[in-house]
Amino acid sequence: MNDDIAGARPPRGLKPDAIGFTDALVIGLNSTSPAYSLAAAIGPVVALVGVYAPGVMLAAFVPMLLIASAFFYLNKVDQDCGTTFSWVTRAMGPWAGWLGGWAVAMTGVLVVGSLADVAVTFGLLTVGLDSWAESELVRQLLTVLLILVMTAVCVIGTEASAKVQNVLILAQVACLLVFAAVALYRVYAGTTSLESITPAIGWLDPFGAGGAALTGGLLLGVFIYWGWESAVNLTEEVKDSATAPGRAGVWSTIVLLVTYVSVAFAVVAFAGTTFLTDNADEEEAIFALLAGEVMGGWDWVVLLAVSTSALASTQTTIIPASRTILSMSRRHALPGHFSRIHPRFRTPHTSTWWVAAVAIAWYLAVNQISTNALFDSLTALSLLIAFYYALTGLACAVYYRRRLTDSLRNFLFIGIGPLTGSALLTWLLAESVIDMADPENSYSGVSWFGLGPPLVIGIGITTTGVIIMLVWRLLSPTYWSERPGVVTSEAEPGKER
Repeated sequence: MNDDIAGARPPRGLKPDAIGFTDALVIGLNSTSPAYSLAAAIGPVVALVGVYAPGVMLAAFVPMLLIASAFFYLNKVDQDCGTTFSWVTRAMGPWAGWLGGWAVAMTGVLVVGSLADVAVTFGLLTVGLDSWAESELVRQLLTVLLILVMTAVCVIGTEASAKVQNVLILAQVACLLVFAAVALYRVYAGTTSLESITPAIGWLDPFGAGGAALTGGLLLGVFIYWGWESAVNLTEEVKDSATAPGRAGVWSTIVLLVTYVSVAFAVVAFAGTTFLTDNADEEEAIFALLAGEVMGGWDWVVLLAVSTSALASTQTTIIPASRTILSMSRRHALPGHFSRIHPRFRTPHTSTWWVAAVAIAWYLAVNQISTNALFDSLTALSLLIAFYYALTGLACAVYYRRRLTDSLRNFLFIGIGPLTGSALLTWLLAESVIDMADPENSYSGVSWFGLGPPLVIGIGITTTGVIIMLVWRLLSPTYWSERPGVVTSEAEPGKER
């Protein structure tokens, strides 16, 4: 399948066999920023569904696992670091492929600045520099510096990135487990200072709070699980590239499920629904509020967990965006200079620095409007995420369509599963649009052109992408001559017709 792509690649591509399965798994986990995602979502989810928050996180896992299956099987036939862009192009044509690639690249641009900001803020709080954290000038300067440092690590090499990620995931998971264990111990010991609740197995029922509440919770679930596919974007640099990256993506979602459900049980049991609902608008700061309540003088453990989580994700979120741009460039879907590979480090240094530059510009520009505008831009992420995940699930079934009846496994895991995941995410995309159309549902609560700011941002990014695509189609039509293919032999990925 990659035979016709190989000729378009530079003589020296990305460094093969740079990392193994475990490294890819860690990068996939860190890309989701578990501690940060939990802190940001737990309050709003509880405000929607109460004690059934663990059940909603279980339900949100289902479409993620189904789409992870699509990533696994598509990666088996095309080990291209552009993942969604490359696969959708092959299955459904260049127009859909280009828009899928654009969505992946833009998610990185939207979120990197916010992640770095959280890493800086919680890092300063961890070491007691609260006054620095409250200064917008200091915080923004340190955020920009952090983005530049993390980008440099990405450029220096995938091995270096993996080593940094291994340390960060250990620190993050250890802190989260200690926090959850202490919280549950204090619940059962009756030493909590808040209105604690004894955990119950019924909390795993996602329908306990009703259908409308579940819809809102699932929208948040898309955000907290998003990012695991970074492991697959490293496919050209991972040993056993045909299967290891896909397995890392699938296992990332499973590990995240266990982590999210466990910590959700602990937080809801310790704090109670009233406290979490009343502080739902605090976003990631909810863990800062709970840290002292749960850990006492050891509250820095929780602050460190959120800081390392956001720090790790700052780096790993750059990976899918930069490699998608690289893949688009070498297929002539973007200007050729984006496909440059560093001669020493064998990484896509040009596209990586471009992602960082645009992310910094976006972060600084949006902050000039307001902090709420930055949160609104993050809310717009759900539109792009749901779009390219759904597109990937559909592409899997389309690309394998002639092999779906070969076996029950193919029918379920390559056809029905990805299509179901795609349908669920399409539904969530439609619900997101309806929800974001109301300005009252945005963080800022203001109206942009009669709509909520997140929807306007999402429409603006999509429109910009369409304009760039049409202009580049006129300037360089090579990519648009590609025709969709179909897998005819799983054992021989290069064969298609």
